[in-house]
Amino acid sequence: MSTIDKTLSILADLVSYPTVSSESNLEMINYLSDKIESIGGKVDVMTTADNKQANIFATIGPKIDGGIVLSGHTDVVPAKELGWKSDPFKLTQKDELLYGRGSCDMKGFIASTLATAEILKNKKLNFPIHFSFTYDEEIGCFGARHLSEELKKYKFKPAMVIIGEPTSMEVIEAHKGDCEYTTCFHGKEGHASNPEKGLSAIQYGSLFTNKLFELASELKERTPNDSPFDPPWSTIQAGKIEGGVAHNVIAGQCSIDWEMRPVNNEDLQFVKNNISKYCERELLPEMKSKFLEAKIETEVIGEIPGLIPKEENQARVIMQEILKSNSTGVISFGTEAGIFQQMNMDVVVCGPGSIDQAHKANEYISLSELEKSNECLLKLFNQWIERIN
Repeated sequence: MSTIDKTLSILADLVSYPTVSSESNLEMINYLSDKIESIGGKVDVMTTADNKQANIFATIGPKIDGGIVLSGHTDVVPAKELGWKSDPFKLTQKDELLYGRGSCDMKGFIASTLATAEILKNKKLNFPIHFSFTYDEEIGCFGARHLSEELKKYKFKPAMVIIGEPTSMEVIEAHKGDCEYTTCFHGKEGHASNPEKGLSAIQYGSLFTNKLFELASELKERTPNDSPFDPPWSTIQAGKIEGGVAHNVIAGQCSIDWEMRPVNNEDLQFVKNNISKYCERELLPEMKSKFLEAKIETEVIGEIPGLIPKEENQARVIMQEILKSNSTGVISFGTEAGIFQQMNMDVVVCGPGSIDQAHKANEYISLSELEKSNECLLKLFNQWIERIN
């Protein structure tokens, strides 16, 4: 069986697992474990406390410093969009396109990795190749955070990471962070005819939202001169506001879902510090003066660090050599890359397929993109087999 045929067979299996974010991925994890062990890999399974989710961190070769990690996430977004022309959880080929939820984001890369890694079987490696497959990336990179804590306990540390998110096989070395929050205002319900006897949570939620957009304007003035992003500044959005029960009832509750995409950690801290001070020094004292039990609570949904370009990046060098490319790019979506970078590893994002085909009905990946991925990984593995320093 050819490498591409193996890739398609594995991808069909992977797509058949409905690993929607926050649902169990254990069946797929068991499948991946068996595949990696069959080619000589040593597999660690990291299970959550409720035993519903798990990461895999696997190694082929010696467990020493200096290895490279091939990383992907096992979860997918829900397939609830209208317009699907085939079963989202059954890989369907039409001409050169392969349809199915996760085919592009990012089970195609995982399938390519497993199919090509078969050449490592019975090979003696001087440096390790690791495989990292995580859970719940789509809703906050929770699996990668879990993995990062577990890797701290290991006696060895990988040097490089390739995140196989869909970039059309372009080498990516930067993306913004992705930080999501829900802020809840707790006031006091009352009849609308007598506002002084209640406390409108919507009123203070609105003031909070206005402050967010004031800070968003200030962020434009903080734009780094060398920012590679579009737009080049950090951004803030309030995506959802909920509160109240009726036209004639003072709203006792209000919640705001908001997010920030920082270009650097300084901007993130600037916003968090300023919005916190605004709540503590202005909004909350005024609310409590009218209703002592008033509260403002913020829940951190997820804080995904950005991927910061580095002058020295061995992962970039290796991938550019393999792909015969002198350029790198940036992306607008978040990945797990920043979490690995925080562990002092060199990181790039590079994988088959386009993000434009992901997260929508009839998600697909092209056969040509999988073939490019296979070619790239085979070159990488052959290079690694020969690696002596």
